[in-house]
Amino acid sequence: MKILKEKKIKDKIIQVVRGDITKEEVDAIVNAANKYLSHGGGVAGAIVRAGGRIIQEESNEIVEKNGPLNTGDAVITTAGNLPSKYVIHTVGPVWGEGDEERKLKKAILSVLRLATEKKLESISIPAVSCGIFGFPKKKGTKIIYETVKEFLKNEETDLKVVRLIGIGEEIPTLFSQAMD
Repeated sequence: MKILKEKKIKDKIIQVVRGDITKEEVDAIVNAANKYLSHGGGVAGAIVRAGGRIIQEESNEIVEKNGPLNTGDAVITTAGNLPSKYVIHTVGPVWGEGDEERKLKKAILSVLRLATEKKLESISIPAVSCGIFGFPKKKGTKIIYETVKEFLKNEETDLKVVRLIGIGEEIPTLFSQAMD
């Protein structure tokens, strides 16, 4: 895990990190999920492989009880064998479905509100919707950063550290550019 850039917002810090989200030692990591919370590919698949079946089992229970999630929703499960305490699953928009920018902002706000409700102090957020959901990466990382910044500036929250994370070169670079 490598911190590439940080920005202070009041007494809080937004960090851009290059690393594996499944190894993050934070209160919660964020999973870019689908509405059925079936965690097969991408970040979702990696999280369940690293954290164990309990994450998928708890996800299945949520969907059985409440039905599929809507775009922009967020729910929380335990983190199984992961170093984080929780996984917050959010459903970002699929590019091309319409109103994607507002929906991505809503998904990130849902994550931050749920983290606040649970009194979490640290969270790692990947580039939600920017993988197989096809959201343009530069635009998506900018929206995620701006949404986090505005939330930390304007809302009462216990969050002290928000990490924006990507595993390769591209996403952390784009998150860094979004901070400029």
